[in-house]
Amino acid sequence: MSLHKYQQLFSSFLEGNKQKEEPKGLYTPISYILQLGGKRLRPLLTLMATDAFGNDPKDALSAALSVEIFHNFTLMHDDIMDAAPLRRGKTTVHEKWNTNTGILSGDAMLIQAYQCLEMYRDPLYGKLNKQLSKTALEVCEGQQYDVDFETQTTVSISAYLEMIKLKTAVLVGHALKTGAWIGNATDQEAEKLYDFGVLLGLAFQIQDDYLDAYGDPKDFGKQVGGDIIENKKTILYHKAMELGSPLEKKTLIEWFSFDGNKTDKITAVKAIFDSTGAALASQKLVSKYTQLAFEKLEEIQISDDGKKTLKAFGNNLMERKF
Repeated sequence: MSLHKYQQLFSSFLEGNKQKEEPKGLYTPISYILQLGGKRLRPLLTLMATDAFGNDPKDALSAALSVEIFHNFTLMHDDIMDAAPLRRGKTTVHEKWNTNTGILSGDAMLIQAYQCLEMYRDPLYGKLNKQLSKTALEVCEGQQYDVDFETQTTVSISAYLEMIKLKTAVLVGHALKTGAWIGNATDQEAEKLYDFGVLLGLAFQIQDDYLDAYGDPKDFGKQVGGDIIENKKTILYHKAMELGSPLEKKTLIEWFSFDGNKTDKITAVKAIFDSTGAALASQKLVSKYTQLAFEKLEEIQISDDGKKTLKAFGNNLMERKF
């Protein structure tokens, strides 16, 4: 199937999955965040994985919905922790309603993510349930590391990569692994596909960090340099601290405590990212993890068409400008 076909299949299923009407204060915010759109890459990977192992991707729709609901649950709570006013260009749930609503509706979404898996029978159900619990806890660990790093001037590249692996990449691996199991893959093959997903997820997040600073505003859909304005220490910051001279590092730290003209701040910080080689080093990391992902893909016992589809997805992901 083409990517467009997977998108159509999942969108139709999502639209048909109506939330309960009462209590409105609990379920309306859930409908709201799920309708904000986004790329919906993770649930598509679940469908692709089932298809790649020769089974009907429709069998994986409930698991794909579980992935999408879980992902949006994490976003709802992340937005509260970050005090973010916007999500995908729209008002965040806690801003549109209130913080208590964001917490409670988010909690309900986590439960719904598990309920989506109840249509599968044991032993598959037990495996899917256990895998979601493992992933959910790892995402929480990644979020805590991210919070911890906010107050640390220097964080090693290995520590930062472990954080984004937990916070972002393991969910990509989870989406693929569950789809593989539904497609009757062996545990060994499902694990290889999981590893492919984690590597792809690392490349995706590093590219995301890079595009926040260097993306074209026309393509990006949000303010370029947002992470810099918010003093978020992404891979670019950590690479600059690793590669920069003492003066460059001192200047970067000073800019990250600067609260004046935003344009000046973005320009100055990007100049440091360029002069230290942090920007180039980040792009090299994207290429490295994408290549490692494709090498892992070659080890998996699936059809050539399945490999082509997943590789095309990975290439499109890395070549994106938003």
